[in-house]
Amino acid sequence: MHAEIRGKYGVGAVNGNWGGLLNSSSKEYADRLASERETSRDKTHKEPFKIAGEGRPLNVEDVLDSMDETVYRWNVETDEMSWASNAASVLDVPDMSEMTSGRAFVLRVDADQAGERFDAMTGAGPAIPNSTFRYRTSYRFLPEGRRGTKARWLEEVGLCQLGPEGKLAFVQATLRVVDDWSEKEQRLHFLSSHDELTGQLNRTRLTEQLSELLANPRPGGSQAAFLLIAVNDLSLINETYGFDIGDQVIAVVGRRLARVVRGKDRVGRFASNKFGILLDNCPGQGIALIARRIMAIIADHAIETSSGAVTATVSIGAVRLPEDASNAQLASGRALQALEQARRSRSDHFLIYQRSERRESERRRAAELADEIVSALNDRRMLLALQPIVRSKTREVVSYEGLLRARKLDGSVLPAGDFVDVAEQFGLTKLLDVRVLELICEIAKQQPYVRLAINVSPSAVGDKNWMAAFEAMAKVNPSIPERLTIEVTEEAAIGDLEATAQFFAALKRFGCKIALDGFGTGYSSFRHLRTLGIDMVKIDSSFIESHTARAAEGSFVRTLVDLAGNLGLETVGEGVMDETTADFLERVGITYMQGYFFGGPELVEIGGGRPQLRFDRDSRAR
Repeated sequence: MHAEIRGKYGVGAVNGNWGGLLNSSSKEYADRLASERETSRDKTHKEPFKIAGEGRPLNVEDVLDSMDETVYRWNVETDEMSWASNAASVLDVPDMSEMTSGRAFVLRVDADQAGERFDAMTGAGPAIPNSTFRYRTSYRFLPEGRRGTKARWLEEVGLCQLGPEGKLAFVQATLRVVDDWSEKEQRLHFLSSHDELTGQLNRTRLTEQLSELLANPRPGGSQAAFLLIAVNDLSLINETYGFDIGDQVIAVVGRRLARVVRGKDRVGRFASNKFGILLDNCPGQGIALIARRIMAIIADHAIETSSGAVTATVSIGAVRLPEDASNAQLASGRALQALEQARRSRSDHFLIYQRSERRESERRRAAELADEIVSALNDRRMLLALQPIVRSKTREVVSYEGLLRARKLDGSVLPAGDFVDVAEQFGLTKLLDVRVLELICEIAKQQPYVRLAINVSPSAVGDKNWMAAFEAMAKVNPSIPERLTIEVTEEAAIGDLEATAQFFAALKRFGCKIALDGFGTGYSSFRHLRTLGIDMVKIDSSFIESHTARAAEGSFVRTLVDLAGNLGLETVGEGVMDETTADFLERVGITYMQGYFFGGPELVEIGGGRPQLRFDRDSRAR
């Protein structure tokens, strides 16, 4: 996280002795400092302090040296920094002449903590013109710069002066080295329960406190609540500005949340872009009030980052406690449900969880189905069913598409459409993609002349494990990739054009063909087809089934076929159910057809020779 503190907030110069205090008028202060600079210009040493009852002088910098501390002053407008003479030895900086500006200093602060230091100086309280406030922060300091090898931890305690416009004008602070083991142990102890980026509770500790609250009945039956707050479009901020700026946004949002909640409430970072807030003794109306305040404090004020001002918004999901959740797992899960609904809402991005028997039933069914998927993968009960693809002009089989199936423990078989969405929801699609690849390779080895096709999920694009499995297969069986067509849905293909193009290029180097599945339902253009190196488009069945009842769809299919032909692409018509539709597709010049009219998917038992595939003359790979 990069943060540069530029000299744009105030007026005046900072020089003179270290005893001056910042007063309430920045103009008077600047004048006094100018006078001090004149009177001290010819001095090489500061006036010594006197300790009451002792006749000998006390050199303050000697004391600071013994405590491994130094001091500085910073004029924010001119960006000038002045240091105590012991600064070089305390900070272990080779050349202090390189540390005469605020910008130069911050470039030696670890990028992960620079934003936190900046926010401590600028966000500790309301911006009252000509006021002062104190701050305390700690960070990792890099004496040789961010490319150097040295590092030490500093604790900074300072006093900030705001100018007439309420903007930072002057800073004076002490820096203390806290590299000793006791400080490190304290920091490690702190990080065991706190998030390093924001300094707030981490997910583990916040969940523990949520469990403690639910385990202890509230006095008088008072209500509590758990809120999940998500920063909207954080991925877009990361892509536009970089991950460092995204971290700065997260850090500032976290500190703003801490200022909104009450002293007895707890705030923690729950996930990458999500925060959790535990509200104690807060009825329903109070929940909504706090949520609105949170949304306003984030949206109404731009976040200053090292790349400039960035705007952000949040969505909030809440669950009442203990009314709607009896344990921490239920509370976080139901708050997440409310959050997801709030994020999809166009009118309001805040929602309190409402119990729904239908939704709870769906959630339980999804969890059970996810367990069934994992069990089927472990027990090798995932199967492929092959459906023929025929040449339009001759109606001869040229290849088979492998469609995933799951055999349940009771022997019944689930089609992919019944479990793929749940697999995606629970992060299981990558495992399914690898298993499909294994199965199609086994079939290809049993039937050495047959062309085969498989559809991979969006998660396969850029998945190193899937590509490693594919390359291992190709190395052992180099003839198989030349007989494979890899199908990717149109929506998945255009999600990240650069990553998809690299994925397709790697497959084509092994001899695979690439097909765009479900074409016509997404937003890709024919320019994308040329860029991605597509060999074939499969026109979605929704445009083909019973085309005679929808003249508009028939015209659309004809247009797609003509455009694909102009680009030298082959076409497949999916979902052909009758002779009339097949004749129409043949007339408009579609290359291949697929659908129940030519044969439905048939299960293949690996090693069992079932079913007997129909090997026509054109099914042999060329």
